[in-house]
Amino acid sequence: MTVHNVVISGTGLYTPANSISNDELVESFNTYVSQYNADNSDAIARGELQPLTESSSAFIEKASGIKSRFVMDKDGILDPQRMVPRIAERTNDEWGVLCEMAIGAAQEAMARAGKTAADIDGVIVACSNLQRAYPAVAIEVQAALGIQGFGYDMNVACSSATFGIQAATNSVQLGQARAILMVNPEICTGHLNFRDRDSHFIFGDAATAVIIERKDQATSAYQFDIVGTKLLTQFSNNIRNNFGFLNRAAEEGQGARDKLFVQEGRKVFKDVCPMVAELIAAHLEENKLSVNDVKRFWLHQANLNMNLLIARKLLGRDAEPGEAPVILDTYANTSSAGSVIALHKYQDDLPVGSLGVLSSFGAGYSIGSVILRKI
Repeated sequence: MTVHNVVISGTGLYTPANSISNDELVESFNTYVSQYNADNSDAIARGELQPLTESSSAFIEKASGIKSRFVMDKDGILDPQRMVPRIAERTNDEWGVLCEMAIGAAQEAMARAGKTAADIDGVIVACSNLQRAYPAVAIEVQAALGIQGFGYDMNVACSSATFGIQAATNSVQLGQARAILMVNPEICTGHLNFRDRDSHFIFGDAATAVIIERKDQATSAYQFDIVGTKLLTQFSNNIRNNFGFLNRAAEEGQGARDKLFVQEGRKVFKDVCPMVAELIAAHLEENKLSVNDVKRFWLHQANLNMNLLIARKLLGRDAEPGEAPVILDTYANTSSAGSVIALHKYQDDLPVGSLGVLSSFGAGYSIGSVILRKI
């Protein structure tokens, strides 16, 4: 059996038109808090309820490094009476919103790779929250772009992109496809509780796309050899989202807070940072590479303090500017899309031969590492 060498030949990004600053988000949140405390003042005075605490831009930036986030809908999120994005349901004859986001990112990735729909044999939609159970969003994207072949959805939360890259790499290596389009449409604001002070600022919306293809058929000026991939999962309840179709089958708890995103942030920080550093270090060693050989780390964009610590653990020092680029200050946490946004925006300046590591980490726990070499 012939095993083909595989490259990433193009990346793409879809950014929503709307952005929300920390100040705007805090104003809406604090208006809600003030009204809640006023409406429940008697119960609070009797000790039956705890008063809610206001948020602040300084608190958000210190806790996360986030300054703003792009969103699919701004008005619904900032309405203190709603605090949920307003995204209209579409008919079955219209392309879904995840499909439209994926197309936006895919078209840029295909253009950078110099590929048309006729050159691609498969579509993988890898993201944290799929719009529906079926039909697969990937098959919808495939139809919208006119791609022949196959498509399927997969979900490994924030690590979906790196896991998707490995799945695509395997298909191309084994000759099951000449090229795969792997897309990550993320409407993270749809599963975020904007009335929770500890998490109301974390997420934004975006979509990314990656073309993975046979090296001998690639013509792009934006190529990276896929040197190797390494994945790890370890079960944890510290990041969880219980929203799903079985919620309607339970008589109780359908409106419970934990049906949306919840996390034990301090536990996640303590658990995940060493796991990520150890996995990347082991992955490099397995490929007879040194951490010092790596010119750039495109890390998952969840929390600035996590990225700083992971880079410090790997390098034995603080990362220099450009070694571990940050996009979460303007995009916030976009789940599986985050590390790919960093790759997309911070790749063209690398000299030929440069090594980089694309890494994701999140709920599961799930961790992915992809070693890339600039061609």
